[in-house]
Amino acid sequence: MLMRSPCQIVLSDDEQAVFSARARSVRGAYRDRLRARIVLAAATGKSNAAIAAQQGVHTDTARKWRRRFAAARLAGLKDAPRSGRPSVFTAADRAKAVALACALPAETGVPLSRWSCPDLARELAARCQVTASASTIRRWLADDAIKPWQHRSWISVRDPEFAAKAARVLDLYAGIWDGQPLSAGDYVICADEKTSIQARCRCHPTLPPGKARAMRVEHDYKRGGALAYLAAWDARRGQVTGRCEHTTGIAPFSRLAE
Repeated sequence: MLMRSPCQIVLSDDEQAVFSARARSVRGAYRDRLRARIVLAAATGKSNAAIAAQQGVHTDTARKWRRRFAAARLAGLKDAPRSGRPSVFTAADRAKAVALACALPAETGVPLSRWSCPDLARELAARCQVTASASTIRRWLADDAIKPWQHRSWISVRDPEFAAKAARVLDLYAGIWDGQPLSAGDYVICADEKTSIQARCRCHPTLPPGKARAMRVEHDYKRGGALAYLAAWDARRGQVTGRCEHTTGIAPFSRLAE
């Protein structure tokens, strides 16, 4: 006896157009084409076994995408999030490695002219009880574009309360404050300022090159005075906000934050 699937698929006109385009696409991912073909076949009333035989997949595969589309429509055909391998090291461990790499070896009493990754691994294990391999430390530093073995020295502030201060900053970037997650209306911004920028404008605009004529550039300019540029990075939304002010201070920063 032929068993009908309890998940009967009825497509709207928009869904029919989307899946038809996906099924014919040669540039899209194969998994998207396969899932589109499974849904289109299911919409014609075919059984899971017939769909599997037609597409050359297991019956469970046809059943899986049929059920997921019936439950969540287009969103159900996306890959489910994968947890992946849990991280062995915390963000604070990584910050300690970067801070150590940015310090001169002489400051820690190590008889070296400059750090290497194996040296950093040994020193990190001895000082901070963080057993990270040299390759792991090399990957951390490469992500931050830090290569102490190619430079004679680094300028950095050595703070005895570095771990406590860094932990608060790292928690903010992770969306946590005082052990509680931030809400959707909370903002985390990283702000900086560039002072004494000379505002100048050319007396005449630049003329682009034309027929039998080279580009004409007028180098005379008018001074508009010195300005300060304030910028803020919205760490949670990935947006940059900037503005020019005549001076720096609390009031200009408050206007930037607003």
